[in-house]
Amino acid sequence: MENTKHLERRLPAEWENACAIQLTWPHDQSIWEEEFENVISWFKNLAKLISERGKLLLICQNKEEVKFYLKGYNWENIILIESRTNDIWARDHGGITIFENEQPVILDYIFNGWGLKFSSNFDNQISKKIANSGYFKSNIHRKINFVLEGGAIDSDGKGTILTTSNCLLSVNRNENLSKTEIEDQLKSNFGAKRIHWVDYGFLAGDDTDSHIDMLARFTDEKTIVYTACSNKQDIHYLELKMMENQLKSFKTPEGNSYNLHPLYLGRCANNKGSRMPSSYTNFLIFNQTVFVPQYGLKEDQPAIETLRQCFREKEVIGINCLTLITQGGALHCATMQYPEGVLR
Repeated sequence: MENTKHLERRLPAEWENACAIQLTWPHDQSIWEEEFENVISWFKNLAKLISERGKLLLICQNKEEVKFYLKGYNWENIILIESRTNDIWARDHGGITIFENEQPVILDYIFNGWGLKFSSNFDNQISKKIANSGYFKSNIHRKINFVLEGGAIDSDGKGTILTTSNCLLSVNRNENLSKTEIEDQLKSNFGAKRIHWVDYGFLAGDDTDSHIDMLARFTDEKTIVYTACSNKQDIHYLELKMMENQLKSFKTPEGNSYNLHPLYLGRCANNKGSRMPSSYTNFLIFNQTVFVPQYGLKEDQPAIETLRQCFREKEVIGINCLTLITQGGALHCATMQYPEGVLR
């Protein structure tokens, strides 16, 4: 009988050390055509902030164009890889890194445009393109025949995963599988011991079917920050209150309640008056820095102060995300971190 080595898998928490952040550079033959100069300016700013703090893995359709925009940047920290792209949302088309017997493996899930809402034919090839570029360690890329976006899951690094039933059980993703089968897939892929299913909560203007990164995130293994609403007249109030009550029922592996901190939702609309999903849980952690979305609202500063309390040892800075949120996403949606050990 073949002797198979036991595999210990783990999905790291996002506050663990990372070797790089991926950005997927925008182009004007996309939803950004009308906002192109604004979104380019936003990406230039974030690229500068990231490359000042570590490696930036930048996916683009035209290297020379990006080099022009990023003149004077720290090019020792920037890796450019050319690839056709549909859009900018690296969180959802980027590979998800696990550790398998303490060695990194990048799981390349099927990305189908959030349940076939948008084109994804090019984005779905990006992770393979990066793996073939030679910048990753050899043989760590693994294609997974399952539809999953990085924004749909959050990990405490200790075997607990947060996700939402609205997203993972939605049509046009994995509707041929039952909830139990999907949970088994997550546990197998990530070595997870428990899945906390969030059954409530939505944000107007969010095309993802309620990604968890817009609603609730771990800040350590005992603490969850979550999107809350204080206005009883707001369309989100009841659902977010039910989500809050469900989060109160979740227990840590030790059987304790989580420390819960609300991040209050403000009212953000685009130039047509449509509500935008201005979530503060869409923050990005890159080693010693936490980047927090800002929307020009009175709720901006309280969100930063709450996250400073949660990340006392880190630099917490705000990034204006008004341009990005017009298309339904913010900082976390536009980025993907790679844990230490992924790059050569």
